[in-house]
Amino acid sequence: MHHFSSAGVRIAYIDHPPTGPDLGEPILLIHGFASNHAVNWVNTLWVKTLTHAGRRVIALDNRGHGQSEKLYEPEAYHTATMAEDARALIDHLELGRIDVMGYSMGARITAWLALRHPGHVRSAILGGLGHHLVDGLGLPLGIADAMDAPALESLTDPMQRMFRAFAEQTKSDLRALAACIRGSRQTLTLEEAGAIHVPVLIAIGTKDDVAGDPHRVAAMIPDARALDIPGRDHNLAVGDKVYKEGVLAFLKERP
Repeated sequence: MHHFSSAGVRIAYIDHPPTGPDLGEPILLIHGFASNHAVNWVNTLWVKTLTHAGRRVIALDNRGHGQSEKLYEPEAYHTATMAEDARALIDHLELGRIDVMGYSMGARITAWLALRHPGHVRSAILGGLGHHLVDGLGLPLGIADAMDAPALESLTDPMQRMFRAFAEQTKSDLRALAACIRGSRQTLTLEEAGAIHVPVLIAIGTKDDVAGDPHRVAAMIPDARALDIPGRDHNLAVGDKVYKEGVLAFLKERP
């Protein structure tokens, strides 16, 4: 793991060179809530897939996650602030304008990055996030309550149980995750979504009941298209073959 300081916050990341012929087209990967770079991108073979396709792959642990610094105030997790961590990493590595792929919360961060820093984003891939990018307030606040609960066994709501179990599986800092949920609930307006002027792919499982409709948000962004991942829910879509093939095709075709 490597580390750097993003406005004083210690951020961990990996940086893998291509194993195939180098295309000279690096990609930054931004994981979802309660996950980390390894669970979201290494274990699902995304890093292997992309490096074998000739791409340098950088993946960070978002603040409050993985090996990055843990913060306990909700205001430290505003989506714009987390997007600045990604922008700072791009600048730290002197990458210029690159492709960025995020999943779930990471997709929300990616969209904010593409809107605010189009000079840093060549294309954006939003996995596991559909029209809830603009409609709603991110993940339910009840998930923060689930992180604060004394034990998984005390929870009865299925979504609360799913996220608490995942957080325990990834050995996450539950207090930091509760702050993250409470602080990163921003959405884009319709006008802001329409102001994203980079190629965008929105990839969501057809059984995903968390993300929202990919086709609705694709219609809001000028150069966007949706990719349905058949038969996959929010968790199982991440490593799906259709998702990987769709992303590789998108990266090959985009300007």
